[in-house]
Amino acid sequence: MSRLLRRCLLPLLLLAALPTSAEDTAMLDAVRAFLTAEAAPLGDEVSVTLYPPAAHFPACQQPTPFLRDTSRAPLGRLSVGVRCSGEDRRTRYLQAEVSVIGRYPVTAHAIEAGTRLTRDDLEERRGELDRLPRRALRTVEAIVGQEARRSLAAGRAIQSHQVRAPRLVERGASVILEAGGQGFRVTRRAEALGAGGRGERIRVRLDDRRILEGRVIGRNRLAVDD
Repeated sequence: MSRLLRRCLLPLLLLAALPTSAEDTAMLDAVRAFLTAEAAPLGDEVSVTLYPPAAHFPACQQPTPFLRDTSRAPLGRLSVGVRCSGEDRRTRYLQAEVSVIGRYPVTAHAIEAGTRLTRDDLEERRGELDRLPRRALRTVEAIVGQEARRSLAAGRAIQSHQVRAPRLVERGASVILEAGGQGFRVTRRAEALGAGGRGERIRVRLDDRRILEGRVIGRNRLAVDD
């Protein structure tokens, strides 16, 4: 049986095991609508499969769904919490699977390590976003301007750990360290003890041998935050 056919039949096979009361149906409808809305910005086709809860609870009144892990995109297998009102306010948890069909960037050709990526290095494909690697970058904007950490094969999705912000400071470089506040600004020259791109923090050594940490804000320029 094909994967697509299994995914189409699964909701029908689970239907008999799901709660059938009006209140439980309302809870499932609320969870399905919530996940559909959460995943809608990711692509143009969203499919939500709900799995039976592990334990039976009294009916959930005024269900309010929420995601347990808000740090990841609502794709693939995930856990959904449901807060209820009324006498039984225990939180319910459902397992769900969210499938999204949409467009995502892949490498248009083989890319060498150290290459600063442009739009010409990318092309878009359409497919199941939930089947991509978990750390795949799903927009062109998240990739353009980044630097490849390693060689990348053609036709592959790019993952976040495979790219980095272009280095603006190299280890051993002479840098300007800036500090300031309301009405004043002080600069000092220092030696970078590490390399980094914009926004990254690296250590520097002052002329008096003191070690400080600065945030990269430009080519060989760092800021000391309060």
